[in-house]
Amino acid sequence: MPAGSDRPAVPSLPHTWRPFGVRMAGAVLGGGLLLVCALAWIGFDEETQAKFTGFQRGTVIALGLLAFTLWFALVRSRVVAEAERLVVVNGYRRREFAWAQLVAVHLPPGAPWVTLDLADGTTVAAMGIQGSDGARAKTAVRQLRAIAEQQTHR
Repeated sequence: MPAGSDRPAVPSLPHTWRPFGVRMAGAVLGGGLLLVCALAWIGFDEETQAKFTGFQRGTVIALGLLAFTLWFALVRSRVVAEAERLVVVNGYRRREFAWAQLVAVHLPPGAPWVTLDLADGTTVAAMGIQGSDGARAKTAVRQLRAIAEQQTHR
């Protein structure tokens, strides 16, 4: 029997999957950018700091807040399997699906995240399981499929 066909252990419910690589990259790169900007500002002499207008300072702060808002949307993304439903949070949008609505779970090679096929013929992206997480994502897909199968046959 091929290793890919092994049945994964079904995690206890509720179970949450969150992207790992994107969260780490965002935190490290965002923190690094914040540190570089802070050190650059501290490195300016008082005369150079005084040349910045309030509008320029406000623009830099607004861009920082925008970057934080986008990063937080990625960090907030998750897929939560509960006994009675599947909750998908993509950025600032939350959607709930009954297990009967879920037809299939896909993560094709090279796909950025999982795609859920629904009974009404539509698909929904589930950004909480990112393809860039590699083996961790494949395990999450197997677990989600096993939970969906278990919950629909109850």
